[in-house]
This record gives sequence, C-alpha cells and structure tokens, in this order.
Amino acid sequence: MKLKLGIPKGSLQDATVALFKNAGFTIRIDERSYFPTIDDEEIECMLIRAQEMARYVEKGELDVGLTGRDWVLETNADITEVTNLVYAKAGLKSVRWVLAVPVESKIKSAKDLKGKTIATEAVNLTKAYLKKNKVNANVEFSWGATEVKPPKLADAIVEITETGSSLRANNLRIVDTVLESTTILIANKQAWKDKWKKEKIENIAMLLKGALNARIMVGLMMNVEKRNLDKILKTIPALKYPSISPLADGRWVDVMVVIDEREVRKLIPKLKTLGAKGIVEFPLNKVI
Repeated sequence: MKLKLGIPKGSLQDATVALFKNAGFTIRIDERSYFPTIDDEEIECMLIRAQEMARYVEKGELDVGLTGRDWVLETNADITEVTNLVYAKAGLKSVRWVLAVPVESKIKSAKDLKGKTIATEAVNLTKAYLKKNKVNANVEFSWGATEVKPPKLADAIVEITETGSSLRANNLRIVDTVLESTTILIANKQAWKDKWKKEKIENIAMLLKGALNARIMVGLMMNVEKRNLDKILKTIPALKYPSISPLADGRWVDVMVVIDEREVRKLIPKLKTLGAKGIVEFPLNKVI
C-alpha cells in the first residue's frame, strides 16, 4: 500500500522540502518531472500547486497534502485538517491576504470599495470579505502580477503577502487584512478512515511538527558544580525538566536542557555568572 502525498509547487516548495528533510524524509525534485522521489517506500509524491491541492485531496487523487488554509476556504473543499504547520516561504509565520490600493488612492476602508473593481486570485475569499462588510463591488480574477493592476486595470487588489515588500515596491499601501492563513496538512476523508493510512499520516504530522518546533529551540549543555546547581536550575527555562548526569569528578554534574533560541543570548551570560562551565549550544532536528 502507498500513501499519495501532495507537495505544494511554487512558493512553498523549497520550504516544504526543507521541512521534510528536518523531519527525516529526503525529497528529491527533478525540474522536468512532477513526481518527486522520497526515501520512504510507502509514500508516493506529486507536485501540485497549493491553489489546487485541497481539490485533489478532496477527490482522492491524493491521500494527503500540504496547502494554505486560505486555499481550502477558497475552494470550499471537504477535507480533514490533520494539523496546523506555521511556516511559509520567508520563515516560521503566517501569511496575510490584504486589501491594497495605490498610495494616492482615496480608498481608506472597505466601505470605500462600493462600485469599485478589485483584482485578486482569491475571488471567493474576497467576495466573503465584501459580504461581511456589506459592500457591493466588482471582483475580477487575476492570473498573476496582481500588484501591477492598480490603478489602470483595477481600483484595488486583494493579494497575499508575508512582508509587504512587494506591495511597497509597487507603490501600494495596505488598507485592511482580509484573512490570515497558515500552512496545514490535510487528508482525504476516506484515506483518514483507513487505519494504515491514518497512522502513516499521523506519524508524518508528528515528525513535521517536531521539525518545526526544533527550528525555534536549541539545546544547551554545561558543567555545573553541585553547590551551584539549585540556582542554575532556577534560572533555566525548560520544556519539562533539565537532564542531569554525574561527572567523573563527584563535585560536578552535566546539565542539558532544551530552550527557546530567543532566550539563549540573555541566558548564557547569566549561567556563566552563576558558575556554569563548558557551556555548549547545539541545534536540534526535532522536538516532540
């Protein structure tokens, strides 16, 4: 039996392959093929655009795939959401669909869109946003290069962004956030009912989540004199409890802990002051 896995082609592709690598799976993509190889005999991969992923998972052409929650909502696909995976092209964060207009535009809010033309790839999301704001406007599907449409081809756009840099480069300003979205692992409902496939999917989800957790965590090892151990332990934030091992010199112990990487630069000087020796920071592949 094989699990049919959809890998998002496009902006998420490289980030997804890197995430699977950290999770323990090596995916190799041939530029001339839509069928990547993976070092797991129980998985078959296919490259599919994120915009279409939910539709093919719903139909059963794929058992499981990665896409944005935005595209699940846009296509109204009937799928099972397995887990949320907060990563995007530019890093570990969500993306936003935003309403944007030329800098000099008089449009200040959704209410000002009445009778205007909006270009977007996410037509259904945009229509839902307009309905929520009780505004009637013309929504046109954009095949790409949406940022260049205003002001000649559209009054406003609804576009996806991570940093806003592309919008600024095209002399656009953000008026409102239409939707925030993250990458999610989705499964076909029939595949989810299959015992073998469900277990395989859950294991993949666990490893992917572990790989994401590891990207914001690091390990710290240090030697600590027993007389300093209590104050060291009070200083260290930990996922659960630090690991403490005796050293050959009975007066000392080895302490190992997993912590948020953002805390390291403040923590290491404190540990040094409290008597920790031989402090080593090391990267992690998975934290589960």
